[in-house]
Amino acid sequence: MKAKSLTFSFLCLTIGFLFGFSSADQKSKATWIWQSEKIGEERQEILDFSRENNIDIIYLRFDMSRSFAYYRSFISEAYAQGIRVHAVAGHPAWALEAHQTRMLQIVDWVKEYNQEASTEERIHGIQLDIEPYLLKQWNQDRAQVVREWQTNMRVFTEAVKQDSDLETSAALAFWLDEIPSEDGEEAPLSTWMIRQFDTLAIMAYRDQMTGPNGILSLIESEMEDADRMGKKMLVAVNLKHMDEDHTTFAEEGTDEMEKQLELFPQHMEQHPSYAGVAIHDYRYWKELAPATIPPEKPSHYLGTYIWRAELLHTEKEEILAFTKEHDINLLYIRIDMSLSTSKYREFIQEARAAGIEVHAMGGHPIWALEESRGKILRLVKWVKQYNESVGEDERFEGVHLDIEPYVMPIWRTDKEGLLRQWMENIQAFVQEMEQSPKLKTSVDLAAWLDNSPTPGQPDLPFSHWMISQLDHTTMMAFRDFAEGPGGILSLVDSEIKYAESIGKEVIVAVEMKESHEGKYVSFYEEGKAEMMKQLDLVTRALQVYSSFKGIAVHAYEYWKHAKE
Repeated sequence: MKAKSLTFSFLCLTIGFLFGFSSADQKSKATWIWQSEKIGEERQEILDFSRENNIDIIYLRFDMSRSFAYYRSFISEAYAQGIRVHAVAGHPAWALEAHQTRMLQIVDWVKEYNQEASTEERIHGIQLDIEPYLLKQWNQDRAQVVREWQTNMRVFTEAVKQDSDLETSAALAFWLDEIPSEDGEEAPLSTWMIRQFDTLAIMAYRDQMTGPNGILSLIESEMEDADRMGKKMLVAVNLKHMDEDHTTFAEEGTDEMEKQLELFPQHMEQHPSYAGVAIHDYRYWKELAPATIPPEKPSHYLGTYIWRAELLHTEKEEILAFTKEHDINLLYIRIDMSLSTSKYREFIQEARAAGIEVHAMGGHPIWALEESRGKILRLVKWVKQYNESVGEDERFEGVHLDIEPYVMPIWRTDKEGLLRQWMENIQAFVQEMEQSPKLKTSVDLAAWLDNSPTPGQPDLPFSHWMISQLDHTTMMAFRDFAEGPGGILSLVDSEIKYAESIGKEVIVAVEMKESHEGKYVSFYEEGKAEMMKQLDLVTRALQVYSSFKGIAVHAYEYWKHAKE
């Protein structure tokens, strides 16, 4: 038995935790959330933090005065992200038989909760955090406290396992191998504890891996016991500021902690019981984690459109390679609501890591009609629900509408009435989007609409009204030359200047699709090199305006196959 000299102050600062496990090969990473209100106040922040730090187990203290419904959505979203939620509960007095009933209340509560919950909403296990060495009785009659503690632990595990598959777990102070068991066997208390539970977490509260007072030397006997019994053991470290610096990584920081934790697999390869690591706790970890500096938004965009959402899956690597080759940093992606959201998540995560802003897109000429307003709002609600269910790096940054009602017969028979309906639909779109301020609003707009007056405001060109409503407007200036009468610059001149006067943004779009309206409409005949030459002229001329935000090429599939 190893000698460990501990002061009472150290005993007071050892806080018990337990860790669960995944599989024989996959090692877990866990943290604890002691304030149940946090899953209501910062649910998405917790889930994002968990994803960023590869957390797959959360030990959550459950406030039994709250309704079951309060916990369901969080556990369900965590489950979808591959995280198992365990209940953590405990008090030093729970080691005493007088408080056994109080201890069993959490068992009954969790079982009742799980009976009413669906599979993805269920609690995975119950973890006990009991520290009887903080009681005054510990110093007065330690043997009696240990006897009652052991009795309560037997009662607890039997109660949990009765008619349930809940995982049992408990915290283990690393120095309990110096305390004899009072259960009639010649073994340390740590050995007895390991035998009782499915999983143990050993609190190796040190800030160095090796050395006589390092983590490895402190946990060796417990790891050997767990190996022999076929149990699972997780190694817990601390990030809370303590009086004794060597008991926490608070001074060294999270980067140094991660470096040390990465060494565990090679040091633990001889221990089949090793199941991962645990960090105490979410609150301290989040406070000490380096602030993530968001990448600077580009001063100008080069964007394109992806109309077939299934390409995000079938051509993901090809699309990302294309964007990299052409320095594309903006994508409008049409939403197919029947496509699995996982396909959007996977693509957007990689795109955003590459510095690409991704906007959800939808549209049809009939979306200008009042009868189709619901289609617009359905798209917005789908995007908002999707964004709420995924991590920060998997979210859309805006919603883009492509509505071109001038192709419908009503444009010729009742243009003003159609414009009024279109305006009302855009206002409804913007109003719905305002409930999610992080999402940007934008539309495609034919550049020649500055020749159409706004209904009710005859002195205001319709294109100007539209620009005033949105975060940015993508002007379809479909010409294959930049300068001169009828060129790209002349088509967008009034829109760029108006946007500048009201602090709005404009992107200039050009066409690469073959057009039957005239060879001057598209760069199909000229090819990529000539298009980029003309777009360079556009950028040079418009960059003096803060309203000019870049170029968009319609569309990915045509651009990809265009001649050089």
